[in-house]
Amino acid sequence: MRLKDKVAIITGAASGIGEAAARLFVENGAFVVIADIQDELGDQVVSSIGPDKASYIHCDVTDEKQVEEAVAYALYKYGTLDIVYSNAGIVGSMRPILDIDMNEFENMIDVNVCGGAAMIKHAGRAMVARKIRGSIICTASATAIRGGIGPIDYTTSKHAILGLVHSASFELGSYGIRVNCVSPITVATPLTCKLPVFNNFCLDPELIEAFASVTLNLKGMVLKAKDVAEAALFLASEESSCISGHNIVIDGGLTCTSNIYPIDYVTLVIPFLRWSVHKCISKCTSILAVCKSYLTT
Repeated sequence: MRLKDKVAIITGAASGIGEAAARLFVENGAFVVIADIQDELGDQVVSSIGPDKASYIHCDVTDEKQVEEAVAYALYKYGTLDIVYSNAGIVGSMRPILDIDMNEFENMIDVNVCGGAAMIKHAGRAMVARKIRGSIICTASATAIRGGIGPIDYTTSKHAILGLVHSASFELGSYGIRVNCVSPITVATPLTCKLPVFNNFCLDPELIEAFASVTLNLKGMVLKAKDVAEAALFLASEESSCISGHNIVIDGGLTCTSNIYPIDYVTLVIPFLRWSVHKCISKCTSILAVCKSYLTT
């Protein structure tokens, strides 16, 4: 049990990477507060994990008061706060710099950066007041360390998160509080499968994974939400007790080998065709199985 009896808040934990982290933290002995704006999904995650180990609170990270209340809730319910995983974020549009919408840009910063800063602020205050040598983790991105991998507004926000982590680790280190982040490349979560430019049309997760994997230097790798959660678990546990201000990049070697943005659509044809053939074979197999069942009855 790597997190036995530890108490953690995870934002954006009603789905995707946050949900995977919540489940993994509980499996390793932690009590988890799931903080999200997706109330129905959040309640479902708590129900599946078990209300004795997890609880849910509505928390819009752009509202500092709600962030403060989420921290207070964890302290009230469990009596302490050892770990905070600031994971909530948005993907935003795919607009280039010449067409950027400044309102969208400001909203991206508000959610991805200011939300993380508010969580570090209030969690840090609670830990300092109680002399807790805690661990604070943020989700950045592979785009945080290199341009040309994602759209400009998202890339800017993730660079800012990395700066926030570096600075906060310096200030909170004197209290024994560690601050780190994880930086994954594309993971096929419900968030990344939606296309805001097409009215949130949802893509098949397998198609997203096929597109993502073809860009990676580490061939055969398909990044899953649990892979990112495993990195967060390491940073939350005592195994990383001497690590602070660090950024774990989970990208299959992408950032040291190539760019993927702007998108080279020719490169993506092969994984798209593979995905199409796989889906076609799968569908035909299902139809044949139904027909066989019908003919034998």
